[in-house]
Amino acid sequence: MIQIDNTIITLDILERFFLCNLDACKGECCIDGDAGAPITPQEQKAIEEALDVVWDDLSPAAQAVIKEQGVSYIDEEADLVTSIVDGRDCVFTCYGENGMCYCALEKAYREGRSSFYKPLSCHLYPVRLQEWSNGYTALNYHRWKICKAAEVLGRKEGVRVYQFLREPLIRRFGEEWYNTLCEVAEEYLAQQGNGK
Repeated sequence: MIQIDNTIITLDILERFFLCNLDACKGECCIDGDAGAPITPQEQKAIEEALDVVWDDLSPAAQAVIKEQGVSYIDEEADLVTSIVDGRDCVFTCYGENGMCYCALEKAYREGRSSFYKPLSCHLYPVRLQEWSNGYTALNYHRWKICKAAEVLGRKEGVRVYQFLREPLIRRFGEEWYNTLCEVAEEYLAQQGNGK
């Protein structure tokens, strides 16, 4: 592990390769799992504010779930997560051509209809954050079989996890922190003989 300020980063994030391959997975991370995406109370509020903008993009089943329980709930691990449909799909999952999943929140943001991008936990995947009581934040690489194609493509293209996640890591920790991470990663990989 490495430490930058009050963050602890597992070496997998520096060593492993990752580049989303939506042609292969069709966005399955939005629909596979037993709980919704982890969100903060601030994100819950932002999602509620964006709800009118994305409402017509949502499936009737998703609309029914939101009417009944809202945009989020507390899961079995006591985490605040986005609501899900039929124990699977995030309520903000939509389907496009060829069964490809996309996020209604992200679509609205990219079209300039909303100022909220999407939950940070989605943006940061495959990295999961764990906030510790001592004020530190741990960054862990989460391996999931549905992302095997992303690992293969990342290796082929030479893109490591921390490089793939440049935008969301800057969104969460800032550009100065990210630049430090890159310097540390390059030095570490060079020492390991794993540089580019």
